Amino acid sequence: MIFICVKWKVKPEHAEQWPELTREFTEATRAEPGNIFFEWSRSLDEPDTYVLIEAFKEDAAEAHVTSDHFRKAQADLPQYLTETPKVRNVVMAGDKWDELGEFRVD
Repeated sequence: MIFICVKWKVKPEHAEQWPELTREFTEATRAEPGNIFFEWSRSLDEPDTYVLIEAFKEDAAEAHVTSDHFRKAQADLPQYLTETPKVRNVVMAGDKWDELGEFRVD
């Protein structure tokens, strides 16, 4: 799978509305056939920063970045940001979350 982590620094005046501003993009991406997960979190240390973790089947990346909803997000979302998002991505084996055995819950 392709695993991607993106940090989005949102303008403070838009930080509370970010989940709604990205809702259409999020829902459309989650509906893509090759999407494994697409999840937003908000930073505890930087409340204007959202972290997006996403994963796609390896053959689904091109369809995602050429989709209408991706192109719409490219045009619409930058106006709400303070800087270009930071990204890390890697191709890894598997397509699910593993358990963190060091913190096993019985």
